[in-house]
Amino acid sequence: MSEIRRRYTVGAEAQPDGSTHFRVWAPEPRQITLRIEGNGSGPHDVSLEKEADGYYSVLLEEAGPGTRYRYVLDGDALPDPASRFQPEGPFGPSEVIDPAQFRWRYSRDEGVALAGQVLYELHVGTFSAGGTWSSAIERLPLLVDSGITTIEVMPVADFPGRFGWGYDGVFPYAPAHQYGRPDDFRAFIDAAHGVGLGVILDVVYNHLGPDGCVFGRYAKAYYSHGYENEWGDPLNFDGPDARPVRDYFASNAAYWIDEFHLDGLRLDATQTIHDRSGRHIIGEIGCRARSAARGRPIILIAESETQTVKLVKPLDTGGDGLDALWNDDFHHTAIVAITGKREAYFSDHLGSPQELISAVKRGYLFQGQRYAWQKQRRGTRTDGLPAQAFVTYVENHDQVANVGDGSRLRFYTSPGRYRAITALLLLMPATPMLFQGQEFGASSPFLYFADHNPDLAKAVQKGRSEFMTQFPSLSSEQSRSRVPAPHDPTTFERCKLKWEEREANGQFVALHRDLLAMRRRDAAFRAQDATAVDGAVLGAEMFVLRFATAHPEDERLLCVNLGVDVDRPSFAEPLVAPPDGHTWTLHWSTGDAAYGGFGTPPVVTEAGWHIPGHAAVVLRPVPAKRSA
Repeated sequence: MSEIRRRYTVGAEAQPDGSTHFRVWAPEPRQITLRIEGNGSGPHDVSLEKEADGYYSVLLEEAGPGTRYRYVLDGDALPDPASRFQPEGPFGPSEVIDPAQFRWRYSRDEGVALAGQVLYELHVGTFSAGGTWSSAIERLPLLVDSGITTIEVMPVADFPGRFGWGYDGVFPYAPAHQYGRPDDFRAFIDAAHGVGLGVILDVVYNHLGPDGCVFGRYAKAYYSHGYENEWGDPLNFDGPDARPVRDYFASNAAYWIDEFHLDGLRLDATQTIHDRSGRHIIGEIGCRARSAARGRPIILIAESETQTVKLVKPLDTGGDGLDALWNDDFHHTAIVAITGKREAYFSDHLGSPQELISAVKRGYLFQGQRYAWQKQRRGTRTDGLPAQAFVTYVENHDQVANVGDGSRLRFYTSPGRYRAITALLLLMPATPMLFQGQEFGASSPFLYFADHNPDLAKAVQKGRSEFMTQFPSLSSEQSRSRVPAPHDPTTFERCKLKWEEREANGQFVALHRDLLAMRRRDAAFRAQDATAVDGAVLGAEMFVLRFATAHPEDERLLCVNLGVDVDRPSFAEPLVAPPDGHTWTLHWSTGDAAYGGFGTPPVVTEAGWHIPGHAAVVLRPVPAKRSA
């Protein structure tokens, strides 16, 4: 028999000769055997060889790809914690998967670097009417047409029920059966690569879901009792027997990069990934992921509610070595600026021009000062971080769903303000992210949905209703009664994108397409250099951003006016002065009729400045005419 080849510590791994090697970490049960259920010979149990440190394994010649199996722990048959696929869901058997059987058509050897990316968050179950990987593929060219460069897929670890967000997954190695088979996910990634899109995956390494989770039966050491976690029992990355747990999750990161050719990962809620080890597990996860990429660049992004920049500091300086961070501060101040709402966690933001300028130049707005909503300090200094390290957005899955009825942002503000904040989002130096359908003005809401068992569903609905009470406008019984039940199938169905709207909503398509084309084309925006950007407040709701460049003709002035029309003979502000020997001319405006505006008259004339209200305009320098 040939030598056993293993890529990862645990799981069922198909061998080149058609056999399968099974390995599991199970220090908890008194007895454990392997039950083969679906290879044509009928269910039968197989003895396992006991290894050191609680591991068990066996090599079976008759159990090739497609074989279904479970482990029998003290009489109970349970799926494999490292299952590569759960064809019948979390309560059914695991299936042996051979990744080598998929034939990749497109190479991505060049990888995906962070600079220049435009991200697009996508939930596969609601992205298309079919709600599968296969039905999503046909829409990928439309994303390219809009200017998207990389898709960020919401979590796909297998979970119970017919639908869900994915953050309560219980089999981190098994792509959700609701969307298709593992090779269907590979085909989606391959198709994305074929049209020039990168794909990164949102992964959850801070907790495991409450229903259908088998980890505690195999090893109680998967969990820690030394920390708190609002979503479930925290994972054990630094306590007794933590090494197998660390290896399980670090290997999971490598698995997605290697076996699915993904271009990166987004780590959910890193503030609840607790670890006091000399080397934080997040740093270890990043290293394993990059090693699995075999030299091609990948993107590693963190969500950090605490706004901890250590996550993106280099490993050799004590950081965790990731690439980018989600920036809620920009979102919050932008929402306040265009809606006027300052409830709950928006209450510390004013939405002022200065806040928006500071977010453009410095990323986080809270960098260690007191955050009144939480009654404590929040954030860390961002000095020296490049602008591209901050992922900015005005919509994402959380923020759309948190606004009561899950309506899209454009329904909470004026059309002009919405176009203006979109221009700021897509032209500022940070890495922009759009939420599915945003690029064509989707009307579909995005609500919280989860198809749990009846008892859990009732508890989740109650918790969701209580969560909404932090918003005074949603705290009344009448308002809370209108929050859709997460387990109602119609809640899920309402969230599916209506792609026919893309043709009907041509003004939104044109707005995003033209802005992203300008971001790629104009040197001032393409540079993503916050150190070359300066800003000035020109009014209560108006500011300018000056994008400096090596060549005067490439400079740009972005004027954002979220208030009424402004007519001024002059501004005592040096940032509005054109380069020597030049004058400003209108380069682009959100007021263009193609975007639903009414047109834009000249902004700079001999009589002074006319800056339209509820608009953003871009000015460029042209040589000044010589006087006779």
